[in-house]
Amino acid sequence: MTSEKPIDPRTPDEAPAVASAATSAPRSRRRATTITVVAAVAVATTAALVLALGPLAPRPNAPAPTAPPTATPAPTSPETAYQRPADWSPYRPAVHLTPAERWMNDPQRPFWLDGRWHYYYLFNADYPEGNGTEWYHATSTDLVHWRDEGVAIDKYENGLGDIETGSAVIDVENTAGFGAGAVIAVVTQQHEGVQRQSLFVSTDGGFRFEPIDGNPVLDNPGVRDFRDPKIVWDEARRTWIMVLAEGSKLGFYTSSDLRDWTYRSGFDRDDLGLLETPDLFRISVDGDPANTRWVLMAGAHGDLDRDGMSTGTAYWTGDWNGERFTADRDEPAWLDRGADLYATVTWDDSRLAPAERLERRYAIGWLNNWAYAGDLPTEDWQGGAASVVREISLRTIDGVPTLTSAPIETLAELEGAPARATDVVVREAPDVSAAGTRAETVSALPQPTSDAYRLRVELAATEAERGEARIRVKEGGGHFATVGVDFATNRVFIARDADTAASAMPSVYREVRWANVAPRDGVVTLDVIVDAASVEVFANDGEAVLSSVMFPSPGANGLSAEAVGGDIRFRSFEISPLAVAPVERLD
Repeated sequence: MTSEKPIDPRTPDEAPAVASAATSAPRSRRRATTITVVAAVAVATTAALVLALGPLAPRPNAPAPTAPPTATPAPTSPETAYQRPADWSPYRPAVHLTPAERWMNDPQRPFWLDGRWHYYYLFNADYPEGNGTEWYHATSTDLVHWRDEGVAIDKYENGLGDIETGSAVIDVENTAGFGAGAVIAVVTQQHEGVQRQSLFVSTDGGFRFEPIDGNPVLDNPGVRDFRDPKIVWDEARRTWIMVLAEGSKLGFYTSSDLRDWTYRSGFDRDDLGLLETPDLFRISVDGDPANTRWVLMAGAHGDLDRDGMSTGTAYWTGDWNGERFTADRDEPAWLDRGADLYATVTWDDSRLAPAERLERRYAIGWLNNWAYAGDLPTEDWQGGAASVVREISLRTIDGVPTLTSAPIETLAELEGAPARATDVVVREAPDVSAAGTRAETVSALPQPTSDAYRLRVELAATEAERGEARIRVKEGGGHFATVGVDFATNRVFIARDADTAASAMPSVYREVRWANVAPRDGVVTLDVIVDAASVEVFANDGEAVLSSVMFPSPGANGLSAEAVGGDIRFRSFEISPLAVAPVERLD
């Protein structure tokens, strides 16, 4: 992977190439404004995580985390539960997972074991002085509150290089010979520019992994890109599947024991740049266990001129026959059309019955973009944040099976009492920058009382005109990000050309991000998670999703609305504070 920075925190190789940044806004008049929305559900904390979690007892014999001192605890009294500590840096999120310092990037697929979810992400404790990543570990009971568990796989331990993306599985049937229930991680290691797949074993429930003597289990065949193995159990054929990112191809391999792998086929694309972090899973259509599709997913690079995407998570529905994936249609869909959801992983809940496991999955992604990943104006860490965990399902929308997303239900545990308004009409102003117009909408709509909040709105255009609704979030000091709905083009969008980072970022940062969304009975619904430096927008029950980082003026928290091209009616408007909940750190 290429990088203009002297140190690439992920690998010594090149970072993914970034697609063209040239694109046009959904409507020409939109160029007067920007749209940027930030979603957040985390908190500053210890070692390498910042996220919510209640007081849980330390796990006996768990390794002490190798992390910096604990950050100032988040407030817990009723009066201050929704206010971030004053000594936090301006962009430290309240409800999203972030490192306490240094660097983070790719999420690693979680699994359920011993009463907790086990989640890992790539972390570089040496950033920016040194290269390489390792697996950092966090656990949770609800995928909202987290406990810091320290490093699970160290980099540069076995002579094969640093530790990069892979996947961990529970070997229930002892196929690999390390004992039933052993946790097996197959991960990419890179040494002197050569990427190989190695096997690591944990016999303590996923807290520490050790490499086996026979690594690598899949050596590099002489290609440049050979990484990010996703391991899946194919129950129908009683075999393991590996999907591997190989440049512009996704390679499929099978194994009976997680050690010896046989190449089966490839899924080739020449229009999505460097493919990374693949995923493969089976899911029911519209909740019907008798009607299922396989989904192939990968981090990909779109074209802003062609499809309005730069980096993101592309996917195809189709069939898997044990050797080959056949897509239903050639064009990819995108799980999230914002600027900043990448390296997404999905998983199911092993505690559920088989039919229920097929109905719904969870997903989490990296809130960042390789075009500016190391340039974010965060002072105490770099690399962005983890998204909120989403629940995804495959629904038929306008005749096409489509992955939809919604914030995980347990996120509601952080919500405080909502403030509401109904039937608020925003009139189109002759001058969209008119201060008086914004003052009117500020007085008509409830204002945020916390840095992180959840906004639920129902928007409708007037019968006479199909205008554009713009909601400015984190407004202050002349800066803001915009979330909007354009009823003329049936699009939801985010713009951030007016936030404080826009002038210092590459042009791709300033481009409006949009997704098609048709009104249902004349109404578009938005469920928006706003945090200190991110916004996640779920439109029409997750038919369209947009996630982006954003950087307002420090301390700014205003909210206003305006209409362009016709009046807009807020049929309902609800804003709920999200409580600050720091990650629990084991000493």
